[in-house]
Amino acid sequence: MAFKLKNVVPWGRNLDEYRAMFRLTDEDLQKRIAGFGDGPASFNSELTLLGGKVVSFDPLYKYNKTQIQERINETKNLVLEQAKANQTNFVWKNILDVDHLECIRMSAMKLFLNDFQTGNKRYIAHELPAKTSFGNNSFDLGLSSHFLLLYPGLGLKFHIQSIIEMLRICREVRIFPLLNLDAQLSEMLQPIVEHFSAKYKIEIVSVNYEFQRNGNEMLVITKFD
Repeated sequence: MAFKLKNVVPWGRNLDEYRAMFRLTDEDLQKRIAGFGDGPASFNSELTLLGGKVVSFDPLYKYNKTQIQERINETKNLVLEQAKANQTNFVWKNILDVDHLECIRMSAMKLFLNDFQTGNKRYIAHELPAKTSFGNNSFDLGLSSHFLLLYPGLGLKFHIQSIIEMLRICREVRIFPLLNLDAQLSEMLQPIVEHFSAKYKIEIVSVNYEFQRNGNEMLVITKFD
């Protein structure tokens, strides 16, 4: 199915959230990082300002700033209404309430939009599991935030092929969270672990971030030296 903007609900996270979700150390932030499905996150913008090296991949980037801004405006109230209606699925700790959620997300997406057109080499329009233009091991870390595992409806083949491409260009892949949209453990997790465990080091790692209830773990897949 072709990627269409009208089907997308843009929702961006910031650098502090990425650090917590993926247990990114100061050393990690100095590595070559690829973000898959980053959407309108401010992670790329903020880390670049700190001297980091990051490239974000998302089919959203084939649209221009104005189109993305319009889509954010069209969908933000729907997302916030859903958050209000399902508050028991979330942990209101670091994010205090729905109003605070709106403030954090809109701030992150504003930073992204301000950076998007000037950072065109750091934002690459790409849709997994298609092959990227980068060579093997071009990046040290590959991150997938709220994309892989979250949408089991994409199918196991899609997930496996996507991770294969991520591992082709990245030495290590981190995926967060391990849940589906219903805040249940993703049906994709166990078959993915079984598929990659023979050739890669597999870890389930606790992280200091939990917004989706019970969503405080990430999957780490690392190439053997």
